[in-house]
Amino acid sequence: MSADPARSTRRRHRRVTRPVTREQHPAPVGVAVASVTRCVALAGGMLLRGRLRMPRTWVGTRFRFADGTSAPVYRETVAVRAPAADPCVLVVGFRLRWARGRGHDVFRWTSIVNTPLFVGFPGFVAKWWLAADDLGRYRGIYQWDGAEQAERYARALWRVLALVSVRGSIRYHVLPGWWREDYARGTSFPIESADGTSWWRLADADLDPLHGGG
Repeated sequence: MSADPARSTRRRHRRVTRPVTREQHPAPVGVAVASVTRCVALAGGMLLRGRLRMPRTWVGTRFRFADGTSAPVYRETVAVRAPAADPCVLVVGFRLRWARGRGHDVFRWTSIVNTPLFVGFPGFVAKWWLAADDLGRYRGIYQWDGAEQAERYARALWRVLALVSVRGSIRYHVLPGWWREDYARGTSFPIESADGTSWWRLADADLDPLHGGG
């Protein structure tokens, strides 16, 4: 079994290029608490069994977005599991209330403790953790197995992020049928995103030959 879905033989999936994330809102509090609690419990088992990896293959890769901002990958988390049967990319964005200057460094160093809050959700495959961009926005770019499961995770995560994020800054976008490596190459993106902005759409990335660059 491969630790990295990018290294596995992958079936072709039809990419959905129309907006799939429309009106956004968090999960009900009770649903979110139950989902996150279950996730943390499952994450503990994954950690004990060595089912998580933190490769450095993509660390340092800078992504440039269609809104003119850019940010590097500072951490990668990958689940040891079968390749996604129904792949999708999930992009989550938010801005922290308290992070200024060195506060961003502190967040990057300590954010690893948040790992149990997502790896145990059904369908998790991998995550690129992106540093704050030019506007102070953080992004998580996920490989997920199943678009509906990805959206359920994003709505539960919203409740957690709301505790530390600037009001109105939390958003997410789901791209069914996408592998994260294809997303990184920025090919065949929808012309418009669901919320009318381009915060999630990649313009280009600093890819070396190992990542599929020139």
